Amino acid sequence: MAERVVIGLSGGVDSSVAAYLLKQHGYDVVGLFMINWHDTAGKLEGECTAQDDRLFAEMVAKRLDIPLHITDLSHEYRRRVVDYMFSEYEHGRTPNPDVLCNREIKFDAFLKEALKLGADYVATGHYCRKEQVQVGGKTIYRLLAGADKNKDQSYFLCQLSQEQLRYALFPIGELEKPEVRRIAEEQKLATAKRKDSQGICFVGKVDLPVFLQQKLAAKKGNVHEILPSWRGYSRQVADNDLQMLAEPYRYTVRDGKKIGEHGGAHFYTIGQRKGLGIGGRKESLFIIATDVEQNVIYVGEGDAHPGLYRRALKIEPQDIHWIDPSMKMRIGEQRRFAVRIRYRQPLQSATLFMREDGAYILFDEPQRGIAAGQFAAWYDGEILVGSGIIDK
Repeated sequence: MAERVVIGLSGGVDSSVAAYLLKQHGYDVVGLFMINWHDTAGKLEGECTAQDDRLFAEMVAKRLDIPLHITDLSHEYRRRVVDYMFSEYEHGRTPNPDVLCNREIKFDAFLKEALKLGADYVATGHYCRKEQVQVGGKTIYRLLAGADKNKDQSYFLCQLSQEQLRYALFPIGELEKPEVRRIAEEQKLATAKRKDSQGICFVGKVDLPVFLQQKLAAKKGNVHEILPSWRGYSRQVADNDLQMLAEPYRYTVRDGKKIGEHGGAHFYTIGQRKGLGIGGRKESLFIIATDVEQNVIYVGEGDAHPGLYRRALKIEPQDIHWIDPSMKMRIGEQRRFAVRIRYRQPLQSATLFMREDGAYILFDEPQRGIAAGQFAAWYDGEILVGSGIIDK
């Protein structure tokens, strides 16, 4: 009897081709479409709706002759992803809802629904791979980068556990995007030419301040510019002073000049350059710090501004996650990894130090836009070894 795979059919080309490939490999394939969001606050005009997604998922299921079930996980999604997102922004941090969506919804709430349907595995259309190895007599599931370096989505899965990976299949992980499109056209799948979704996982592309105003009130505050000559940038810090290197720059309103106003510091994030509405500059203004307590935004002109760059970051002990437990580091150890702090960022050479007070990542080159709340993921070659929430 064929093993059953429940695939999350999203109405996109990637999950459609993944379902086709599973069928080709002889699995008993069942489609499951998730309804995760009902609100339209902040949704941009012309963006695809959940109704469109469902329609495409139904057409693909019909074409592939597989059953399609519908499940409404919107309560779980709001509680475990969106409420977290609101809370992080409220506290001046920059969350990554897509990472949480995978950990909490696609490989947890969705997995539970799939198991009710008799699933042996669950599958998604992610561009990443999985391998199974034996280490010390134990089975270890490893998460590997996707074969398509331009589409590698392993970063979004950087918080998965061994138990979650045990059930996971990634049928398109060995393919490149053009090949996925070609297969979809060849098989006459309705999603073949459909554009990829963007924006927040299951919510879509939104006007972020408008979206956040569902819970966070607009609050007028000041924008202060910090010049590249600010005294704090000239501080001399030794490479072994990890605590100081990981410390963000701290500004006060006396350190810069007021150049404008904003609608709420909690609507903005480090490295952002759009949405300030302040023109007349040779180069763009970038947000280099936000202070939600005082409701002040600090900006610097140009993408070479020193306030945008730091050498190190810190992760609190409770926020360190090892996907591959066989590669877990002990306190006092240090090891070289390739690290990224956001999706699609090229991997950066760095050293990870394990200390009593947490993990420190020291980059070979200063990194632009390190933001508290984001996830840092570290790789050993193609293996995504672990990840953690950036504390500062």
